[in-house]
Amino acid sequence: MKFEIPFLKFKNIAVVFSALLLLGSVASFFTKGLNLGLDFSGGTMIQVKYDSPVEIENVRTALEKANINNAVIQFFGSSSEITIRLPNNIEIDNKDLDNIVMSALLETRDDAVKVRRAFLDSTLGEELQEEGLTALVVALFCIMVYVAIRFEWKFAVGSVAALAHDVIIVAGFFSFTQIEFDLTVLAAILAVIGYSLNDTIVVYDRIRENFLRLRNGTPIEIMDRSLNQTLTRTLITSFTTLLVLIALFIFGGELIHAFSIALLAGVLIGTYSSIYVASAAALALGVTKEDLMPPEVDKEGADQEALM
Repeated sequence: MKFEIPFLKFKNIAVVFSALLLLGSVASFFTKGLNLGLDFSGGTMIQVKYDSPVEIENVRTALEKANINNAVIQFFGSSSEITIRLPNNIEIDNKDLDNIVMSALLETRDDAVKVRRAFLDSTLGEELQEEGLTALVVALFCIMVYVAIRFEWKFAVGSVAALAHDVIIVAGFFSFTQIEFDLTVLAAILAVIGYSLNDTIVVYDRIRENFLRLRNGTPIEIMDRSLNQTLTRTLITSFTTLLVLIALFIFGGELIHAFSIALLAGVLIGTYSSIYVASAAALALGVTKEDLMPPEVDKEGADQEALM
């Protein structure tokens, strides 16, 4: 299928749109912040074992009847063993927490047995925040070095700008909606970086190829042609990825809702940024055919032949 869409004709509109999204995300960070999950904020974990498989929704309902809300419930190794993670701000005395939780569970199933209890330190959560932020910064730096070596520094700046754009907007979405931000969401954001980078590299490869192959045409025309040539691949990849993520969101259960939402938002914004942010940034930096020309290598003995 051949497309002839003048993508970069609307680059100024895209710049304004991206600027509004980024400003809104930053404003949300300062006004609302992130709704950090127990992985980052700390809390209490209680491990419970049953004689036979248990339904998580039944456990959640039993806890809510006892006014124990916002619990994170997961299977632990099998469908008959679970972990219950409770935030620090729960309005129950820490000494009585075990008894209240177990009493609530025993009202629905008399085979519930507490295996252990652990306290999740908020200091550890702060360390996870710092290490997660460090991982993002290191990833972006390594990507910039890789793209600069493979293509050109102007493309490297464009790719990192696109990735930073995606990360900030996805995180801003979680801040605005106050969906819980935990380690699974952080992992999803790192996955978004990989997905968006792959899409950007495909576009950059075609742009470089067309810059070297086409004799006529302005940088905007060559970039538009490259974007149209890769559009079919981009649409098919994004569509099939979205189908999987929608299935995860609908059928994957509550535990991976935030993970699937982060990936859904990331794939959508990553596809957009590969077309507009990465390409428009390289164009704004003035990329030309000469920037992509391979360096001339002197043939061995050429100097001696010239003197003869």
